[in-house]
Amino acid sequence: MAHHKSSKKRIRQDEKKRARNRYHKKTTRTAIKALRSLTDKEDASQFLPKVVSMIDKLAKKNTWHKNKAANLKSELTHFVNNMA
Repeated sequence: MAHHKSSKKRIRQDEKKRARNRYHKKTTRTAIKALRSLTDKEDASQFLPKVVSMIDKLAKKNTWHKNKAANLKSELTHFVNNMA
């Protein structure tokens, strides 16, 4: 158990940050699944920029590694471009 005032504050901050990160990561994962489930190229191409923006925000805040974000964006773009 933390005894110092600053340690207690750090624990409180980390809990808030963890909850925020979990929310954004889960929301992004759900959006990626939704994009992959789309069958219409028109809808997918309109939804892709929103998903890419979410991925970029996670990479910017170091919640996801920049290479993971780049790989996901590339994979999703390739998926949308090769739709029938």
